[in-house]
Amino acid sequence: MPMKTKEITVQLPPDSSFIFGQSHFIKTVEDIYELMVGTSTTVEFGIGFCEASGPCLIRSDGNNDELIKAAETIAFDIACGHTFVIFMRNAYPINFLPRLKDVPEIVNVFCATANPVEVIVAETEQGRGVLTVIDGFMPKGIEGPEDKNKRHKFLRDIGYKR
Repeated sequence: MPMKTKEITVQLPPDSSFIFGQSHFIKTVEDIYELMVGTSTTVEFGIGFCEASGPCLIRSDGNNDELIKAAETIAFDIACGHTFVIFMRNAYPINFLPRLKDVPEIVNVFCATANPVEVIVAETEQGRGVLTVIDGFMPKGIEGPEDKNKRHKFLRDIGYKR
């Protein structure tokens, strides 16, 4: 079977952010769960993990049924070995990325965003692999002084700068 490429559109639940990565071990689901609740007491989230050996199931966990279901669905649609997805609310991915990168079995984070996302995958007879991620839209111009002021204000409004 020749290799095919496919485009998977990620449907983000309302008011959610998305993290997409790859790991190498089934304990990823429990480690991500512990990381999420240990980092924020207010985050709502769902995790989906594509198992790449044994029964090859979508493993899932979280504390919000809607986000768990969304994570299971998109993980199944992406269907690339040992990848994981996290949908979250009431927190930003920036709060979790350093801790995710410290999880021993996580080997890559492809994106962390609240933008529309497309995952481009390669499919062979054996399975699927991630080629790249399209996060958001193409630039429409170059930032000017007014745009810089808006960016600075936004970061202060959401509490990331003083």
